[in-house]
Amino acid sequence: MKENKPSKIIKSITAIFLAAFVLLFAFAFLISEKQEFSEGENRYLEKFPEFTFSSLKEGKYTEKLQSYLSDHFPLRNLFMGLKAETEIALGKREIGGVYIARDGYLIEDYAAPKNTDKIVGQFEKFAKSLESAEVSLMLVPTAITIYEEKLPALAPVRSQMQTRDEIYGRLDFSTIDCYDALMEAKKDNELYYRTDHHWTGYGAYAAYTAYCEAKEIVPLLLERFETTEVSTDFKGTIYSKLNDAKIKADTITIFENSENRLTVYYEDKKETTDSLYNFEYLEKKDKYSMFLNNIHPFIEITNETADSDKELAVIKDSYANCMVPFLVNHYRKVYVFDTRYYKGGPSRFINENQQITDVLLLYNMNTLDNDTGIGGIY
Repeated sequence: MKENKPSKIIKSITAIFLAAFVLLFAFAFLISEKQEFSEGENRYLEKFPEFTFSSLKEGKYTEKLQSYLSDHFPLRNLFMGLKAETEIALGKREIGGVYIARDGYLIEDYAAPKNTDKIVGQFEKFAKSLESAEVSLMLVPTAITIYEEKLPALAPVRSQMQTRDEIYGRLDFSTIDCYDALMEAKKDNELYYRTDHHWTGYGAYAAYTAYCEAKEIVPLLLERFETTEVSTDFKGTIYSKLNDAKIKADTITIFENSENRLTVYYEDKKETTDSLYNFEYLEKKDKYSMFLNNIHPFIEITNETADSDKELAVIKDSYANCMVPFLVNHYRKVYVFDTRYYKGGPSRFINENQQITDVLLLYNMNTLDNDTGIGGIY
């Protein structure tokens, strides 16, 4: 049957429009400035891969090229948001490893661990390297464990607690269980951000009480702290994986003891302040970085009004950043190590400073398996 003329014209216009659309985006991709870091996703973007025949043969070149094109695609965030919004409207409850949970929570999936043996070995070597300080390990379950009831029905969730118990059972030094404290505290407060992978100050406080119980320290009551809502428009790293504008923002609350007299020294920047917070980050996307002023290899905190002369070393991931404001109340000095960037291993520093009485290793279960800092603790 012969196609009529109007139909041919419509098809031609459609083809021209699609071709123009593709060419426009290709041109926009070529002329657009390529960013190295995505503030929205809080990560470094893929760089243009270097070509070698071996990388092409192994498939690594095309894989990295695909990641590069995806990371720098024009209006990427807009299209990500439209995609997520459409999928949620159609009833999808898992998008790219993120569960669309109840009460507005976005909860990251927990991948099967692959490096447990290596992690246990690093922890053991570190503990044995210390001459006098008493070391404790706290592995923190994340929202997928504490808020499991909020997950979509039949979500295939792996057990963080099984992995944690396996690690704890293979170690010969003190381990601290904060699970029960978190489960009890969730009755009264939000312990994790709905749009971010971190816990809130309330979650950190619950774990702080578990630490104090294990160390026979009398914790300060929550009412002793001045609470301030410093932001009501925080949209964190999990939100950035979806970019759905309909998702509601989080509130960041900080806890301060007005009696403290703090000196906080950032060794890499040679800067000293009297606060555990950098409020300038509240004007940026990555608002959680206000805690301990984001990433620093080594921080020395002195509290002249602490209730003891003891000294503590904290070796940690970013979960510890909002727990340190509670710990400083009980130690004259707190040394904070981020072993992703601190070179030489903290054990030498701890052994050279025999006044350090306690060492806390603190990591969250969701990123523990891939935390590059674990390799640097010893």
